[in-house]
Amino acid sequence: MTHAQPTAHTTHGAHAQETGNNWRKYFSFSTDHKVIGIQYLVTSFVFYLIGGALAELVRTELATPQSDFVSREIYNQLFTMHATVMIFLWIIPSLTGGFGNYLVPLMIGAKDMAFPRLNAIAFWLIPPTGILLLLSFFVGTANSGWTSYPPLSLVSNQAGEAIWILGVILLGTSSIMAALNFMTTILKMRIPSMPFQKMPLFCWAMIATSALQLIATPVLTGAMILLGFDLLVGTAFFNPTGGGDPVVYQHMFWFYSHPAVYIMILPAFGMISEILPTHARKPIFGYLTIAYSSLAISFLGLVVWAHHMFTSGTPDWLRMFFMIATMAIAVPTGIKVFGWLATIWGGKLRLCSAMLFAMGFISMFVIGGLSGVMVAAVPFDIHVHDTYFIVAHLHYVLFGGSVFGIYASLYHWFPKMTGRMLNEFWGKVHFVLTFVGMNMTFLPMHVLGLQGMNRRIAEYDPQFATINLICTIGSYILAVSTIPFLINAIWSWVKGPQAGANPWQSLTLEWMTSSPPPVENFDLDPVLVSGPYDYGHVNAQTYNTSFVIEPASAQTAEAEEAATASS
Repeated sequence: MTHAQPTAHTTHGAHAQETGNNWRKYFSFSTDHKVIGIQYLVTSFVFYLIGGALAELVRTELATPQSDFVSREIYNQLFTMHATVMIFLWIIPSLTGGFGNYLVPLMIGAKDMAFPRLNAIAFWLIPPTGILLLLSFFVGTANSGWTSYPPLSLVSNQAGEAIWILGVILLGTSSIMAALNFMTTILKMRIPSMPFQKMPLFCWAMIATSALQLIATPVLTGAMILLGFDLLVGTAFFNPTGGGDPVVYQHMFWFYSHPAVYIMILPAFGMISEILPTHARKPIFGYLTIAYSSLAISFLGLVVWAHHMFTSGTPDWLRMFFMIATMAIAVPTGIKVFGWLATIWGGKLRLCSAMLFAMGFISMFVIGGLSGVMVAAVPFDIHVHDTYFIVAHLHYVLFGGSVFGIYASLYHWFPKMTGRMLNEFWGKVHFVLTFVGMNMTFLPMHVLGLQGMNRRIAEYDPQFATINLICTIGSYILAVSTIPFLINAIWSWVKGPQAGANPWQSLTLEWMTSSPPPVENFDLDPVLVSGPYDYGHVNAQTYNTSFVIEPASAQTAEAEEAATASS
């Protein structure tokens, strides 16, 4: 067989000129999955900066025990919108919509997503919804927390709460559209030579994530619709004054909102599984166990929601079930962590910014995971429920996990998206500031929680003042950490050194086309000859790639020869 070499390697300049310089397309209704992926990433990062600014206002208020920076009402609005923006407008759109859209078709050898127009619609629901949520500050935004528990949410600002409910419904609709697209694309559009056993682990993670979104998000949407009727029409689905049951709302809300944690972390798991073997120059340890553990997390994530409700009058026998199920989910998660550590162990580590953030991800997520096992135990959870211990646990999982994963992925795939390299010195400065600020902000909150400081309060006992001041200073360092990244990203996108098609010498398909890729990704059809993590294996050494590209006519002729020989 004669294998044609990847022509993308020799046509990089033409593709870069064709796809990289037309900035207007990023403001259009494009159906190109790569354009949509970057639209997601940039838009969600803008919302991240806004959500971070809201967090800084919250931490500034908490620097002193008195409510002396903003009023109590404004404080409630700030932390409500901070959580809403960070979850629904930053982490989920960035991980699933941004990296998922950009990488999945490239990784499986497809030309685009299965439903390009639906893909574009899913994105364009997000910017106006985010703007609508932020504009609600002018009418008094929602102030009952991102959980919006009734009856509190039914007696707070009606206009702001109604806008919040509408926003969550629209964002959930976008999420369902995206999940349907990803599931169809991965299952039906892989190249013929890519069986499930050779599919990149990020694609496995996206299958697991999409299943959660398709099953759980409609339940949240139903809860929002019923809550909206209670708020605006006067029904009593959840209103206890009319015979409604607010605990039913909690069940519906958490049936989505605990799996949402895995919707926010599973794509990051998948991307870390791509980054570590590339920069350790070793095959991923336990490929199939890591792949199947994503599916196990997806399944178990649907049966642990009531551990958020141990203090809501849950019967003891039901508490026991959810406690055991919650602890059991640590098993597939632990499989991933040990697989990652075994991949790093003995590798030829390239400590670039992407690798530093990936290893930082492991350490931060392990801390969040350990505290998660602690709060899975009913007696301990009752003690720390609604304290700052939960705030610390949540942020170690979502900021130390999801956000570190996002940063690692941005440094890793930025050359593919833009055709240019980020500056490594400023990348490492960004990592150090983020790592120090993260731990300085959230590690002391474990102590605050164990000492009994409640969350969601603007005023607190003066005995907690010193630790809160340390947390606030840490949050300022965390805010400053974004500055070198922003400067680095903008400057490098315009003036950075050319990256080439495969600067990391990676083996997955997305690196075997130009940077940035052409409109339909590959000039010719890719055919796998080795696995995506076969570093050091014969095939990978022979071709210096995980696949070769050959004309469709050659593939057809070869198939005909094989059929003739077999007959």
